[in-house]
Amino acid sequence: MPQDTHAPDLSTSRIEATGRGRIALTSHAMPTQPLRPDEVEGVTIVSLVSPGTETNAIASDDETPRATGYAAVFRITAKGSEVSDLEVGQLVFCFGNHAGFQRAVARDVVAVPEGLDPAVAVFCRLMAVSWTTLVTTRARPASRVLIMGLGLVGNLAAQIFRAAGYRVTAVDPVESRRDIATSAGLPDVRANVPDLGEYSRFTEESFGVFDLAVDCSGHEAAVLDAAKTLKRGGELVLVGVPWRRRTELSAHELLDVVFHHYITLRSGWEWELPLYPQAYSAGNLLGNHAGAMQWLAEGRVNVDGLAESADPTDAQRIYDGLAASARLTALFRWSEN
Repeated sequence: MPQDTHAPDLSTSRIEATGRGRIALTSHAMPTQPLRPDEVEGVTIVSLVSPGTETNAIASDDETPRATGYAAVFRITAKGSEVSDLEVGQLVFCFGNHAGFQRAVARDVVAVPEGLDPAVAVFCRLMAVSWTTLVTTRARPASRVLIMGLGLVGNLAAQIFRAAGYRVTAVDPVESRRDIATSAGLPDVRANVPDLGEYSRFTEESFGVFDLAVDCSGHEAAVLDAAKTLKRGGELVLVGVPWRRRTELSAHELLDVVFHHYITLRSGWEWELPLYPQAYSAGNLLGNHAGAMQWLAEGRVNVDGLAESADPTDAQRIYDGLAASARLTALFRWSEN
């Protein structure tokens, strides 16, 4: 078969947002400045779409080209003179854009465990979103945890809390998302928050049954529903971004439950933790990514079937179809392993 001379060189390509809902695969020259002593660079193997963040980021009328994505695995092809703990040929994760080439400070990348498929390893980035809550919550295994919303972040949150020994109930009104969660091995998946009557012996004195509720939907009705299930003194963590108002609910309805149930209501912003290890800090972001990849390598979290695999040249179709896709996200394959 003759070679397609019109095919783009993916090693110099990048996926960019160019206006409301518009995506382009653009060509960029390789960096001309020399590699710094503390840097590594290489060819991207895969990059993963963060569906909530990225679909909202491209819902803008700004026509200035903007890079997309923040999760990639690449193979090191060159390293700086001061880099001693990484080797040329090694696979590493980075906070990289959807692009065929990556350059990063060596301290900011995380080595992929030997034998772990890059298309699996890259999911560590979205696991880390709720891993911060796993690190910072007062609830301890085998506490009951309620996960609201089973998009990509919620699905992974439910899996990591279950893998850590918590008793997890996961809720989403969308049947296809429930089916994906069940296929991933989650045993208690529901369309609505549970009727607390089934836990009646636990609720007489404590109002609710869950020690921790993690909202991954960004929907104010889901947050209120979750709050009503919590024990006195329980925690409600907002991991899902409230991108827009969905209902006419009054803040009073939530505040009344928070006050009378003595609930701790807080943000689940993952960057609450430092990027690097620090004294007196309960964890760090790069450590979370390393831990997430180790769990993926051990099979403690199942990402089979969560993402559609796509060529970067098909990016516009991928973004157009994210909301209606049978999968929770997509990953772009830039080169062979």
